[in-house]
Amino acid sequence: MKAPAVRRASLLVGAFLALGACSHQDNGLDEEINAYPAHYKADILAAMHAYLNDPTAIRDAAIGDPALKDTGGTTRYTVCLKFNAKKNNTTYAGVREIAAVFLVGRFDHFIETPKDLCSGVTYAPFPELQNLQP
Repeated sequence: MKAPAVRRASLLVGAFLALGACSHQDNGLDEEINAYPAHYKADILAAMHAYLNDPTAIRDAAIGDPALKDTGGTTRYTVCLKFNAKKNNTTYAGVREIAAVFLVGRFDHFIETPKDLCSGVTYAPFPELQNLQP
């Protein structure tokens, strides 16, 4: 009677090991999730309409290149931005720095205080952000 129980236990252990091995296979999933954001500027411009109360007349806009960064335990493509948006009709809020996070090559969300993510980023002018229409 012990032989069938031992055999069942061996089969269960084998099944768990096989399933465990499957869960560690990449199968390209990381590459798909972290697909390069080919249209990152257009995605960011579209998202800024919802992100800012007044997306017009932005000053000092600058953008970094997409880079794979750790965003709190996961690696994602991020793009750092600097800009000075209006606080109200006549006043500007001051230069802000945010990071756009991408998933499967598309914009996912912004991170408000990306100090670690954006340190050492080389910025280039981003005139498209300064010319957003309402």
